[in-house]
Amino acid sequence: MKIHTRRNSTVGFLTLKAIQRSIDRKKKRRSGLKVAAYVGLGLVSAGILAALLAVALKRRSAGADEIALEAEAEAEAENEIVGEYVTAPEPIPAT
Repeated sequence: MKIHTRRNSTVGFLTLKAIQRSIDRKKKRRSGLKVAAYVGLGLVSAGILAALLAVALKRRSAGADEIALEAEAEAEAENEIVGEYVTAPEPIPAT
């Protein structure tokens, strides 16, 4: 009785091909998971970047508010009445 026959070769070949297809399908699933992981990582990175930008803008506007308050305080100090005199700047005469 022969072990190596056409039928046995065909069955072995088809079995190997089926195993390879199964392995290839698993690899494709993994690449799908990689794509999902990269998309998720990108979204998290974009969120962190947006949060940092918001903090920077908030600090910038807070700094502008402080400068405006200081300027307002200086303006009030200039126009303060001391005794009989007003220390406001003199108006420019019209020509």
